[in-house]
Amino acid sequence: MTELRAVLLDALGTLIELPAPWPALASELAARGMAVTEDEARAALLEEMAHYRAHHDEATGPAELDDLRDRCTEVLRGALPERARHVEDLRGALLGALRFRPYPEVPGVLAELGELGVARVVVSNWDVSLRGVLDDTGLAPLLDGLVISAEVGAAKPEPAIFERALEVAGAGPGEALHVGDTVDVDVAGALAAGLRAVHLDRSGADREAMTTLAELPGLVRSTVR
Repeated sequence: MTELRAVLLDALGTLIELPAPWPALASELAARGMAVTEDEARAALLEEMAHYRAHHDEATGPAELDDLRDRCTEVLRGALPERARHVEDLRGALLGALRFRPYPEVPGVLAELGELGVARVVVSNWDVSLRGVLDDTGLAPLLDGLVISAEVGAAKPEPAIFERALEVAGAGPGEALHVGDTVDVDVAGALAAGLRAVHLDRSGADREAMTTLAELPGLVRSTVR
């Protein structure tokens, strides 16, 4: 087996999680004097999130990100009950509800991978705000590179985003392993680009998948001379 020189990692669902944001949105709105139920907040947020997923690659820079956030806010406004649509600073409430955090084992795993001498590069379908998310969650210093679909102009499972990540990592396809939580996007995309791939399924439904990133250093160690 060829020695690994790089580990590529998905972001959401792999390194970081977004706890259900509807309770947080309801709380943010209550703080602005508007009471909505969690069910109402959930229904509105699901519409906003669908719009975001369809358009996040348009946020290629700060101005474009600002515009996307304004549009997402208006989608959210239209999906909220009529009584809540004129709440003050709805955009602030939306952003305040998105409270990302790293999975508990992730900082230690990233540190251990660094000690093993492999490049650690995040490859994510996200807008440019991912840089701030990784800073805010404390993970940025534990990474060697970041490749974002909005900046590359290609999204997983397209080969181009994996090719860019390999350039950042300084590794060839056979020298890299990609880890992600989706089979059709992460695993299939990485394999098509010539990389090795591991499925991370934190639910345990896929019995052949890793259930936690804590298993990753051992896997990497077995390939590092």
